Amino acid sequence: MGILWDTSFTTFLFLTVIIGGGAGYMAGRALATHWRPIIQPILYMLLMAAVVRFFHFALFDGGLLSLHFYAVDAAVLIAAALLGYRVTRVRQMVTQYSWLYERSGPLSWREKKTQLME
Repeated sequence: MGILWDTSFTTFLFLTVIIGGGAGYMAGRALATHWRPIIQPILYMLLMAAVVRFFHFALFDGGLLSLHFYAVDAAVLIAAALLGYRVTRVRQMVTQYSWLYERSGPLSWREKKTQLME
């Protein structure tokens, strides 16, 4: 039993990080694709964290009503969802508004510098 997991590290890694985080990443991408506000992936991941917590309980005899481990699961899922959301939003902005914005990193964009005609 650790600070981040209640049953084992491998269970936490595969169920929370890989499966739950992957689903969160894809949900964040889907919400960004449809131009939803940033609060929606956060709210959806709070619900999905309850599902992941139930899977820990049902499949691996973890704690169901542990607020601490729910918060850890929710933090991992929210981070994955926000990463997917931001990566997709950057791609949208530099693709759809290519005359206005350019990519300045994997998670950001900036306005293009225009040259004045003289």
